[in-house]
Amino acid sequence: MSTLDWNEIGERVREARLAMQLSQEQLAQKTDLDRTMISKIEAGSRRLDALELSRLARALDMSLGHFLNAPPAVMSHRTPLAEDTTTAATQASYRIDSALASWIREIRLLMSLNMLRPGPIRQYPGKVDGSLAAAAAARWLRAELNLGSDPIESMADLCERCGQYVLVIDLPGDGASAVDDDIAAAVVSLNGDPGRRRSTAAHELGHLILGDEYSTDVGVSASRVEREDIVDAFAAELLLPVEAVHRASSRETSNRSMLVRLAAEYRTSWSLTLRQARTAEAITPGEEKKLRAHPPTFAEFRDSVGWTPQPDLNSIRVPPSFAHAVMTAYRLGRITGNRALELMHGQLGSQADLPPRLEEDEAP
Repeated sequence: MSTLDWNEIGERVREARLAMQLSQEQLAQKTDLDRTMISKIEAGSRRLDALELSRLARALDMSLGHFLNAPPAVMSHRTPLAEDTTTAATQASYRIDSALASWIREIRLLMSLNMLRPGPIRQYPGKVDGSLAAAAAARWLRAELNLGSDPIESMADLCERCGQYVLVIDLPGDGASAVDDDIAAAVVSLNGDPGRRRSTAAHELGHLILGDEYSTDVGVSASRVEREDIVDAFAAELLLPVEAVHRASSRETSNRSMLVRLAAEYRTSWSLTLRQARTAEAITPGEEKKLRAHPPTFAEFRDSVGWTPQPDLNSIRVPPSFAHAVMTAYRLGRITGNRALELMHGQLGSQADLPPRLEEDEAP
């Protein structure tokens, strides 16, 4: 490694430490290293052996690849973490960004093994300069995918059909997305209720469809509020079309019953459902205020759809074609069982859940 390489690794160690809210002394204690050694590592003046780097990675809850590989060029403008400017939002943003960079590397790994071939990336051909145009872009995408105004069964599958691979991770924050050459990738936090996760996935897909090169939903600066509002309008119309609200309101006599059923059937958050109801002029501002003050209970949601399960972005952590590529690579002996489990991100519990290898199938 060159001196510059060690400087870069040291900088990543420093930022990862700040993202974990650890002092140099605390990191030293977690890794059984001296504090002065941590200081020299972060300054790039102390080299690391493989064991030391592995201990640091475990203590900082990062993969080894995070320290050994530079982030994709498209993410290079991220503001570095500093001792005096680090906040909870920037810490969460750093961890989300790091997960996204690692996710892109994993996609590239399967591509290099000829196990995964991303589909074409869809982008809206029109101009989007406001919320109305963003909603029109969502209707365009629904038409392209022959969805009509029906509920979206799986956001992971829909994103994949648009050329974007979505990973669901257990990290603070909401999500992030990037387009790195021929790869469109996004990460969505497992935190929060299912409606929020679907909104985040739709939001990150919006950045892709509307042509936004790179985005993150954690710690958004004030200068980007208007753009984020436009993407939110796309996400809302994609998840719950105004047409569906009009159709439901013509059948129901109670606005609350109608909106609870819509939120349950379309698996949207209560906030997004009310937003679309106002856009459709199905409720007045006064009604919206009252409804926001009294959100539905879990039982109310479930009763509206006959207590049938409505899973999405929960047990499924990686996209369907990615999971198939991992299993194929494992069966062909191109990756180890441990690596296969890592790539499945918790969707499989142990190596006992893996399929037999190809030579095991052929054994007498």
